Amino acid sequence: MFKKVLLAVDGSLHTKSVSECGRWFSKSFEATLSAIHVVDVVALEGSFLHDLSGSLGFEPFVNLSKKVREGLEENGNAILANLKEECAKEDVELSTLLNSGIVSTEICNEGRLNDLTVIGKRGVNASFNYELMGSIAESILRKSQGAVVVAPFEFSAPKKPLLCYDASPNSTKAMQSAAEFAKVLGLPLSVLTAKSGANGDKVLKEAEDYLKSYDIDVKYARVEEDSPLAIEKYYREGGFDMLFVGASGHSGIMRLVLGSTTEHLVRSLNGLFFIER
Repeated sequence: MFKKVLLAVDGSLHTKSVSECGRWFSKSFEATLSAIHVVDVVALEGSFLHDLSGSLGFEPFVNLSKKVREGLEENGNAILANLKEECAKEDVELSTLLNSGIVSTEICNEGRLNDLTVIGKRGVNASFNYELMGSIAESILRKSQGAVVVAPFEFSAPKKPLLCYDASPNSTKAMQSAAEFAKVLGLPLSVLTAKSGANGDKVLKEAEDYLKSYDIDVKYARVEEDSPLAIEKYYREGGFDMLFVGASGHSGIMRLVLGSTTEHLVRSLNGLFFIER
């Protein structure tokens, strides 16, 4: 299942939650754990360097870019070293990687070689509004070719997962991951669809036929309104703490990378988000 887990860390306040989430996955699923920190080329090549060098009386970019890179690399290595030390205290082995490039692209490229990539909602350059999703997090969700977990600001081990299912290919992959997750951890699983009438019955029956082989406690439900607000309401009222969902699907509630649904749910709800592609 999850045998290789990648942590994307930037030293922001969310790094603590990402680290805790990653260590939990590593222990729960006996997975190897690695962490990546990316030196942002935007910080090295952006216009602010030109403005800064001019204000200091230097030729634009003369030695300044090199000094900034060295500083950013030193900071990145310190972040990874601290993370490795934290893992060692819990007897979790961590390998680390320091890359340079466009942050989301580098993380997604490395994520291809892992079963799961864990990211935080917001990054080090985000404003101090923890309810919003950062631009890098959103970009990773758009670009990723594999499963991504978005960790909340404060991590706690999930106990009550919810699967959004509409029979699309990616939601089917999410169902498979949710089933394995619940089976390994001995957790109940709830399945939600927004399809109504006979279509809704067919979708839930399909899920039931698949999940019965896992010998887990499953409950099935549907909401009549095909909207992120309907999911949010069901999630809150049900006391769920983790959401499994496909990155895109047949219905509006599943078009996570094509519209505002992902940002709405990640912004509005607490808990883990497991997004499958």
